[in-house]
Amino acid sequence: MKRPEPGCVGGLHEVCVGVPDLVESIAYYEAFGCRVGAIGELDAAAARALYGVDSALRSVRLLHQDADHGLVRLMQWERPRNEGLGIAPNLRCIGSRWGVRVTHSVSNIVNHAQRAREAGAPLTLVEPVLAVIGEVSGTRAARPFRDAIVGVREMVLLQPLYRQVFFERFGYESPGYGQVNPHALLRTSQHTHCGLMIADDDPQLLDFYDQVLGLQRWMDEHTPYDNATGSRTIFGLEPGEGFHMVDFDDPRSGRALAERRSGKLKCVRFAAGARIDDLRDRSRAGCLGYSLYAWRAHDLEAMHRRVAASGARRVGDVLADEFGRPAFTFDAPDGYQWVLIGA
Repeated sequence: MKRPEPGCVGGLHEVCVGVPDLVESIAYYEAFGCRVGAIGELDAAAARALYGVDSALRSVRLLHQDADHGLVRLMQWERPRNEGLGIAPNLRCIGSRWGVRVTHSVSNIVNHAQRAREAGAPLTLVEPVLAVIGEVSGTRAARPFRDAIVGVREMVLLQPLYRQVFFERFGYESPGYGQVNPHALLRTSQHTHCGLMIADDDPQLLDFYDQVLGLQRWMDEHTPYDNATGSRTIFGLEPGEGFHMVDFDDPRSGRALAERRSGKLKCVRFAAGARIDDLRDRSRAGCLGYSLYAWRAHDLEAMHRRVAASGARRVGDVLADEFGRPAFTFDAPDGYQWVLIGA
């Protein structure tokens, strides 16, 4: 059998979340349809060699039905670096990471978030906002009570450890883009996509993801302020401020709705002069909260050589991770830390 070419395979594999209490976090994610998979650990020396964190580590992989992407890895550090990104009014910061799931009902999640807030739980809730596909793209506006509303209602739920976006579809279906667990309390899918945010005027900064990692560049377009309906609140846009959105997909994803696959990486690029905090030091391995993304790759040794020659920084050696798989970490040119694991 022919050996696969070096490169990333499938969708974005895991969102890594630093947590102080594995049992409590497992129970939290079970409400979204997750279940416990592999459990592993590293001593401080091994964690320092792989992740650059001088702390013992215990991790739990959370599965979601039969998904091979969009999973969660809970990482309990004996000595965390810091509290992570924490709570903010919105997703706006350099270093921002968030995970997105499709749900049968955003109102159901809002109900739980509101009751949690009433009980004193610390959280930020951006209640559901409507994004009509034609209006966002600038194609045409839907006429109320005359045309079908084709779009999503999306909401944001920020907690001390968890940065999540949920959306509910209206007027269209995309069967391969997230599979909802109907038996879960909150009836959500695996992570359909994950995000990051930068502020830079160089559009080539993100070329690393397709030219080096081999992802499929799906979309690369500017969204002006007038078209950024839901994004104004979610991304904390200032009046008149637009942004670029660049999507990178599972290499197998197709253009038709029936061929789209979840597991996307969405990169939000603001202008270099944007007023935005740089919190990348609170968004890497060893931090609490959403702190690291993982992608699987064929021929990991070849990928290691490719990444090392690409301008990436802090490229570590290929070592066994806490689950016994070959892996290495690096900082992409945009400053975000990644881990690649053998497929």
